[in-house]
Amino acid sequence: MFRTIISAALAVGLTACAASAGEKPKSASAAPAAKGPGKGKGYDHNPFPSTYKPYPGVPTLLTNVTILDGEGGRIDRGAVLFADGKIVEVGQSIDAPDGARVIDGQGKYVTPGVIDVHSHLGDYPSPGVQALSDGNEATSPVTAEVWAEHSVWPQDPGFSRALANGGITTLQILPGSANLFGGRSVVLKNVYARTMQGMKFPGAPYGLKMACGENPKRVYGSKGRMPSTRMGNIAVDRATWSKAQDYKRRWERYEENGGEPPARDLAMDTLRGVLDGEIIVHNHCYRADEMANVLDMAKEFGYHVGTFHHAVEAYKIADLLKASGTCAAVWADWWGFKMESYDAITENLAILDKEGACAMIHSDDANGIQRLNQEIAKVRAAAKRSGLDISEERAWRWAAINPAKALGIDKWTGSLKAGKMADVVLWNGNPFSVYTRPEKVWIDGALLYDMNDPTRRPVSDFELGQPGAGDVK
Repeated sequence: MFRTIISAALAVGLTACAASAGEKPKSASAAPAAKGPGKGKGYDHNPFPSTYKPYPGVPTLLTNVTILDGEGGRIDRGAVLFADGKIVEVGQSIDAPDGARVIDGQGKYVTPGVIDVHSHLGDYPSPGVQALSDGNEATSPVTAEVWAEHSVWPQDPGFSRALANGGITTLQILPGSANLFGGRSVVLKNVYARTMQGMKFPGAPYGLKMACGENPKRVYGSKGRMPSTRMGNIAVDRATWSKAQDYKRRWERYEENGGEPPARDLAMDTLRGVLDGEIIVHNHCYRADEMANVLDMAKEFGYHVGTFHHAVEAYKIADLLKASGTCAAVWADWWGFKMESYDAITENLAILDKEGACAMIHSDDANGIQRLNQEIAKVRAAAKRSGLDISEERAWRWAAINPAKALGIDKWTGSLKAGKMADVVLWNGNPFSVYTRPEKVWIDGALLYDMNDPTRRPVSDFELGQPGAGDVK
């Protein structure tokens, strides 16, 4: 057991060092640097740049597999070739290049890596104790100045669970939902690194976490301060956006005319990034009427709502979401744990898809992130009982290209298309079955998990030496 632990530690440690060595990605699949709010506008837009570097991989050809390409395409008895960190070819008859590893996947499925648009791993890591609870800066209803990445603990064991059990290759880490403006989110590649920067998806836009409904009014109303009602929520939102508009105007005058720069405000920097279209709004919201109010507020202040999260009543306003180009990230069947989550239906995601709205599955949970494939299966089953027959290939968009679009990274990942990052999962059966799990997971073409190889099962440093860590029977 001890030797197994040491071998795993060395494997993980070496790749972790490579991932955080401070070099920019050299893979052709790597994304360019993000614009980010403020670049060339008088202040540094990203003082915590990504140092992610893809792990080394070998050319690999998967054959005789059922392919769900992530964009709604399907190939039976297909093949996928990837090399140098990117997808080279997807089809049915592909010749293996010299030196390629060939894997016969008879009876198995291949998909793009699963992307979770709503996670708190690293900010609410395991073990779930108060000392590690770093996801909510619940000291003011407006904390747009905080960045979720500064709470990310790279040693969270949840990352390896998500990789091995859920095929998660990319995930967005969000602040919690106590506040109206919770702060910036960060997109990570699900790799082990010594630092947050070593996991940070190069080029991914930042997000702004917002929340409406019960959470902010309960948290701050209980403290005898505003907001304590839903009308208070909107009032504080509008006052904050008005302040952000003024901040944006003052900086633009300075950038055009020079002179003394305006006083720096870190919260307003983030909101200016939203108003400039460089930061994506991710809004925690349950009820249809509240989502409609937020869409109207966005029109008033000239910003765009990228995605409503949880959105249990999104099915009621699918037409409004489609018209505004706003996505919905939802659960399969979480409901009833508070009043605003009461009017949920399991067909929510399927109805949104049928009506042409952008929709996807999400977890918001350290356990749920390990079974998003099964959550999609639940939706498909409920939809079928209601007369909506959603094909496997169509449904896989909910875990792949749709969340990639919501995160602004669909140019680089989210589907098995030539030139994209080789974020690939080989499932040992049909991924919509409760008996199926990832057999192998590649990120940027590097094999990071193999259920048949004990040295390819990443273990957090935090777990090394603990009972059962690295124990392979």
